[in-house]
Amino acid sequence: MISGSIVALVTPMAADGSVDWTALERLVEVHVADGTDGIVAVGTTGESATLTVAEHEEVIRFTVEQVAGRLAVLAGTGANSTAEAIELSLSAEKAGADACLSVTPYYNKPTQEGLFLHYSAIADAVGIPQILYNVPGRTACDLLPETTIRLSFHDNIIGTKEATGIVERAPQILAQCAPDFAVYSGDDATALELIRLGAKGNISVTANVAPRLMAELCRCAMAGDFARAEAINEQLAPLNSALFLEANPIPVKWALQLMGLIDEGIRLPLTPLSEPFREQVRDALGKAGIL
Repeated sequence: MISGSIVALVTPMAADGSVDWTALERLVEVHVADGTDGIVAVGTTGESATLTVAEHEEVIRFTVEQVAGRLAVLAGTGANSTAEAIELSLSAEKAGADACLSVTPYYNKPTQEGLFLHYSAIADAVGIPQILYNVPGRTACDLLPETTIRLSFHDNIIGTKEATGIVERAPQILAQCAPDFAVYSGDDATALELIRLGAKGNISVTANVAPRLMAELCRCAMAGDFARAEAINEQLAPLNSALFLEANPIPVKWALQLMGLIDEGIRLPLTPLSEPFREQVRDALGKAGIL
């Protein structure tokens, strides 16, 4: 089972917006060295919405090759078209990804039955495991616990990323889902609380800039060492907040640029971090011991 600290990796770009393959290689090596357990390639934080299909597939392939089996690779393959999600998932399978992370269809506003049929169709068509991804604050589409529970009994759906921040949902899902179905936090601020309830790890934005700390937090929490996990969580709390002062991945890409790990590139309609927020992000990095 995939577990622990799973970074929702940024897609580094040059100033002109082209994918920076050298920086992507560098980021992968940072996470291998610092104990990250898995990488999501081309999720929300990886700017999946503005990569072309060809770029999307190539970033996944490149990440899988660079990781070379040292970490788990989850490919972001969600789409608001079921056919497109299947196409992206089949491409990720061919590239050698360990699993797919599939966000709920955005903009369409499907019913719960539509969501059930959407995810069932993908899981039926693709050989590698599927992980659901619920982030209604971005998609305007909420995968309700009862639908998640229903989907958990599909043989090829192995977990869900809950990025609602509503921790109270986890006990219902965990109590009623299929055996071995995994719940992952998708919200850094509440990740520790969710792991305490039985989640298998955190799919994290903060891990981009604090990979070693997030990996230790997850390991300690999953081992029951909550005193140490809480201390790390307190250290990271200002960062968890600062990285969402503007839409993700705007703040985290600016932070990585400040750390000298990536160039300034980000794609419209996203823009570089606004000047008034820069000192807050810099300060949060300092409080976390990163700068």
